[in-house]
Amino acid sequence: MSELRWNPQLSEWVMTATDRQERTYLPPPDFCPLCPTRPGAATGDIERADFEIVVFENRFPALHRDPPEPAVQGSALTPVRPAAGACEVVVYTPEHDATLASASLGRIEHLIAVWAHRTLELGARPEVAYVYLFENRGEAVGVTLHHPHGQIYAYPYLPPVAERELANGREHQARAGSCLWCDLGQQERDDGRRVVLTTERWQAVVPFFARWPYEVHLTPQRHLGWLHELDRTEVAELAYAFRSLLRAYDALFGVPLPYVMALHQRPTDGGPNETYHLHFEFYPPNRSATKLKYLAGSEVGAGAFINDTLPEERAEHLRSFLADP
Repeated sequence: MSELRWNPQLSEWVMTATDRQERTYLPPPDFCPLCPTRPGAATGDIERADFEIVVFENRFPALHRDPPEPAVQGSALTPVRPAAGACEVVVYTPEHDATLASASLGRIEHLIAVWAHRTLELGARPEVAYVYLFENRGEAVGVTLHHPHGQIYAYPYLPPVAERELANGREHQARAGSCLWCDLGQQERDDGRRVVLTTERWQAVVPFFARWPYEVHLTPQRHLGWLHELDRTEVAELAYAFRSLLRAYDALFGVPLPYVMALHQRPTDGGPNETYHLHFEFYPPNRSATKLKYLAGSEVGAGAFINDTLPEERAEHLRSFLADP
C-alpha cells in the first residue's frame, strides 16, 4: 500500500509505502537481481544476457504510475492522496563489482544522456512536478543492493528541499538581480580555498555552508536548469569532473567511499522556475577513515546541522587526492 499523507506541522507530504518492507536486502553476488541473467540461473530484474545501461520501474515503488486508493480516510487537517508518480532504477553497468569511478568517460556520458532522457520523459507526465535523480552507495547510507545503480523519483509535488531552494533562488533574483548559484560559484572562485576542482565549464566545491565533512557541490558555470540543456562539451567536462571527484573520494581513505549523490534540476510543474540552477550534491557520511557522521538530536529533531570540521580544511584534504588528468 502506498499513499501520501499531509504533515501540517511542516507543510509537507509524507510517503507511506508498506510494500518496501519486502524489498531485496543485500543478496550474495550469485543472486544479484541487477546482474545480467545467466544461462540456467534464476531470472532477476533484467532479463538480458548483457546490456549497457538499463532503466526499469522499481519493483517496490513509493510512487506509482497507477496508484492504489489510500488505505485511510484523510481529514481537512491531515488530507491523504494517492501516491501518483514513478520510481525507476538505473543500472549503470552489467559488471557487479564496477563503480562509476572506474567507468570510462564514454559510459558516464552515456549515463548523463540517460538521466536527461528520463527527466524529459517523466517530467512530461501531467502529474509529475519534480524529477529527482540520486544514487545511494555503500551500506553506511542504507544500500540494499551493491550492484552499481541509481534511482529516479518522479514526484507529484515539489519535495521540501527543492521547494526551499526554488523559493530562495527567486528571492535572491528579486533582491540582487542575479542567480543565487551563479553568485555562490563566483564567490567560491574568488576565495579559492573551498574549490576542489574546476574545468572551463564546471566547478566542484566543498560549500561554505557544508553540513557534511566532505560534502561537495558540482555546478555548471553557465546558468541552466536541466541536463538536456547541456551542450556536448559541457557533457564531456561533466563526465570528467564527475569521475575525477569520485576517484578522489575513493582515494581519500583507500576504500570505496559511501555517499548519497543528489541531482537537483528545475521542477517540471510549468511554473516560473527560470531562476533555478542545475547542480549535483554529494554527501559522504565519513568524517574520517573510521568515523561516520550520524544524524542525531540537533539534526533529526531540530533540522539544525552541526559540522565538526572546517570546509576549507576538508576541501584542501580532498584536493590532495585528485589524480593528474
